Amino acid sequence: MGKETEMLIVSSIFPNQQLQMELQKEFPGVTFEFYEGMKGAEKSFYEAEVLITYGEDLTEKHIEQHKGLKWIMLMTAGFDKLPLEAVKEKGVMVTNVRGIHKIPMAEFAMGTMLQHVKQTKILMGNENQLVWNRNVRLEELCDKTILILGVGSIGREIARLAKAFRMKTMGVNRSGRAVEHIDELYHINQMLQALPKADFIVSILPSTPETKHLLKKEHFIQMKQSAVLINIGRGDIVDESILIEVMNQREIAHAYLDVFEQEPLEPNHPFWLMDNVTISPHLSSLSERYLPRSFTIFKHNLNMYLNKKNKYINLVDLQKGY
Repeated sequence: MGKETEMLIVSSIFPNQQLQMELQKEFPGVTFEFYEGMKGAEKSFYEAEVLITYGEDLTEKHIEQHKGLKWIMLMTAGFDKLPLEAVKEKGVMVTNVRGIHKIPMAEFAMGTMLQHVKQTKILMGNENQLVWNRNVRLEELCDKTILILGVGSIGREIARLAKAFRMKTMGVNRSGRAVEHIDELYHINQMLQALPKADFIVSILPSTPETKHLLKKEHFIQMKQSAVLINIGRGDIVDESILIEVMNQREIAHAYLDVFEQEPLEPNHPFWLMDNVTISPHLSSLSERYLPRSFTIFKHNLNMYLNKKNKYINLVDLQKGY
């Protein structure tokens, strides 16, 4: 473990050399070891006090066999793949990077809506086939209504950008309390009242017992036939068998899906061949600035940890699950 005075931090994420050097320079009394994935990190993991991870390949066995793990820095916002029960039982502190996704995800949502109203898919198809067709029906976002399911930091940023396009904004959250940039706010239990007004329904909800399969057939029946669903939150917001039925029956106009119940999406999945479904491989939050932003949060929290101050950014309440 090196010098007795040094603390070992193991990362199953291998950042670029610049980020590694910044950490070593800012925290000279800490030993850092970086690996690509938990498989490589395992040899040092059991000696580490702190783990930096995406959490996807961290198992219950890892947690149960580790005697001195104090803190997991989760470099994602969602932690539905983290072995939460084992972590709770061991009393390990968890922090995450909630909030860093708002810029790329809001841009992705706006880009998707623009892609829809400007018929990008059709235009690209026409270009590939050398077709000159000026009868493609283009629309505007102006005066369209967006309903955002989950108006945390990402939802607020989507609403802020939507206002710049002169859209009407509605939101759904757990409290029903007013949120900046949202014209109409609904409690999650009032969602059926909001759906008939929406041209775009954007879900950024996390995966929790409350949100799993939240959208049912009755919700899609309440939507406009011209409505568009954009899911960039978690894939289990709707049972995929129901969504397949909805899209086959053309209850709504289009579904843009970035997340799925099982990932990666199987090559034989019906979604691939549906003309009213557009698929992207869970990348709405990705950006070349993802890790620099994540490590900024980590560095703040490491300062708090070393100085025994309880002013952590994004300290996760393991009992509440967020």
